[in-house]
Amino acid sequence: MFQELVHAKDFKTYLDQVDFPTYPANLYDPIRYILSLAGKRIRPSLVAMGTALFDETKIASSLPAATAIEYFHNFSLIHDDIMDKAPLRRGKPTVHQKWNDSVAILSGDALLVKAYEELAKCPVENMVALLRLFNKTALEVCEGQQLDMDFEDREWVSETEYIEMIRLKTSVLLGCALQMGAIIAQANNEAQTLLYEFGVNLGIAFQLQDDLLDVYGNPETFGKQIGGDILSNKKTILFVKLKELVNDEDALLLEQLLVDGSEDKIRKMKALYTKYDIETLAVLQKEKFTAIAYEKLAHIAVAQDKKAALYGLADALMHRVQ
Repeated sequence: MFQELVHAKDFKTYLDQVDFPTYPANLYDPIRYILSLAGKRIRPSLVAMGTALFDETKIASSLPAATAIEYFHNFSLIHDDIMDKAPLRRGKPTVHQKWNDSVAILSGDALLVKAYEELAKCPVENMVALLRLFNKTALEVCEGQQLDMDFEDREWVSETEYIEMIRLKTSVLLGCALQMGAIIAQANNEAQTLLYEFGVNLGIAFQLQDDLLDVYGNPETFGKQIGGDILSNKKTILFVKLKELVNDEDALLLEQLLVDGSEDKIRKMKALYTKYDIETLAVLQKEKFTAIAYEKLAHIAVAQDKKAALYGLADALMHRVQ
């Protein structure tokens, strides 16, 4: 499904034309590497889809903004992987593992600068609105990452706090991508807001699905270490719900698991999730935010057939196995 993303070929053609210097190699080779891993490229496709929803004739004008979103996303992944000490990204060694932390930090910084270079290629009449939205989103992503790190040192995180963290860290970038497309298509403010909120709620559901896949996904297709969140004591929706529900005896077991360094940690945590039916509760939350996203999309005043691609993408994201 992801290989068939609407306008993905247009974006790839544009991206392939962007040339990075060859010197210094340790600055630009890591950028080529992370971009070559490709991923699903959902976010840049959303920019083009947001444009096409209102004016298909302006898709070509949206490609620099789509590239800016892709560069920013990959910049954030490079830095997040350093902070998370993640060994794999998209099934391959992370940039800091393949090179080192210092190289990864600097290459990520350069990729962020390249994102702004692409934004500068956008239609001049849209530039102020695009920059305001992009800068607001970039700062929110940083806030979300900081909250995620803060949560590592806290014993208790509420479900409301967790949802707000993933809204900032993950979801606002999807909303931003769609709204940037709508800005380029010169959609009205109400339509822009509805499309943004569609993206944000879809992004929350997407991250909840990612939390589920980290525990229950197929290691051959997921592209990341299965159980990685458990091993690093990440406060995912599964952990947050478990913490709310455990009885006193199991609360002690949970505390012991948090300092457990054995290979059996994942199995023991999954057993607790099963005992309290945590998977079902997490799925219900994912479905709640998916429904909100669909409602926002339904209220956008364009022909229903123009929304088909966005409905199709949302459905694919919520039923993915990787």
